[in-house]
Amino acid sequence: MDINLLSPVSDHLIEITAPLHSQSLGKKIKLHTTNYFPAVEDLDIAIFGVVESRQSEHNLPLTSNLDQVRKSLYSLFPGNWDCNVADLGNINMGNTVKDTYFAVASTVEFLLKKNVIPIIIGGSQDITFANYRSYDKIKSMINIVNIDKSFDIGDSSKPITNTNYVGKIILEKPYNLHNYSVVGFQTYYNSQEEIDLMDKLYFEFYRLGKVNRDIKFVEPILRDADLVSIDLNCIKSSELRSNKTFSPNGFDSREICAISRYAGISNKVSSFGIYEYDLSLKNGSTSELIAQMIWYFIEGYYCRIEDDNFKNSNEFMKYNVLVQGHKLVFHKSLKTGRWWVETPFLKILHTKSSKSALLACTEDDYDKAVQGIIPERWYKAYKKN
Repeated sequence: MDINLLSPVSDHLIEITAPLHSQSLGKKIKLHTTNYFPAVEDLDIAIFGVVESRQSEHNLPLTSNLDQVRKSLYSLFPGNWDCNVADLGNINMGNTVKDTYFAVASTVEFLLKKNVIPIIIGGSQDITFANYRSYDKIKSMINIVNIDKSFDIGDSSKPITNTNYVGKIILEKPYNLHNYSVVGFQTYYNSQEEIDLMDKLYFEFYRLGKVNRDIKFVEPILRDADLVSIDLNCIKSSELRSNKTFSPNGFDSREICAISRYAGISNKVSSFGIYEYDLSLKNGSTSELIAQMIWYFIEGYYCRIEDDNFKNSNEFMKYNVLVQGHKLVFHKSLKTGRWWVETPFLKILHTKSSKSALLACTEDDYDKAVQGIIPERWYKAYKKN
């Protein structure tokens, strides 16, 4: 890892957090300082900021720091879990945006190879593109879940921005995207053309109202994610006390923290990002909420249970359901009660050989299948493959 890509946590922040309680996160998290860089091999989670917003269409400030978020985070107390967590400081703006993307991608790639989960606190959400590219040498196909009011597909023929980076992900080689899911979208922020494209590609998108009715609905979606990206614009403005680019409708603070925890609990999620933070706002409420989102993700991580190894038949129940001419095979973990359903996919397209993959689902999906209704997630996965 090139530690020169990361600037240390500011001396000023270290000074003002020195009086914190000995059991606070500020005393538990290993900090990248001017004289010390944490041993990555000893970590489970690494936090770093990315001060980059030149491609933002939301008029985010170009330069600032994340001291307010860090101050809020450090003052929190950890739960009853280990804390092999480090704050690696910030990746500052490169000479060009591509330089910043390279720094993010190479840093995340290094952490992933060391089985360390990066938590990225960023400016504009196009940084998700760099995070996605970091998997190029790690996994052949990944699933992205975007917690957002917009799809961010945009016009991919134009230069990358925080409103079209997903279009770049879809169209630019190498093609590593298996599935893209948007949780909390609001119809009036998305063109019909984009909605039709999401349908055509069999991507998943769930309206804010559906998630509001039962936040547990998002758990299986996040259970299948590799990369989770949160746009703070998905949170309603009254929660952030800002009238800049935030919507009057959106998730409340409890819901976004629950989503963060579900992301942490997922055995598959290997990177987590929070974006569109207006670094120029001296807004204690917003920085405190981001800190709590990070706290909930970390807590979720330390509550992970390995319940998705289906080689041992003593650890799960298997149910076969015939519905509309399809045989659906459900698996239920005896450890956690979580459910999966098998989906056929082509292993080698040109030979037509195939095997099954497991798609996270809910008990309600099984109940509907018994009633003769094909689960929506299964149908989209089936049509896509």
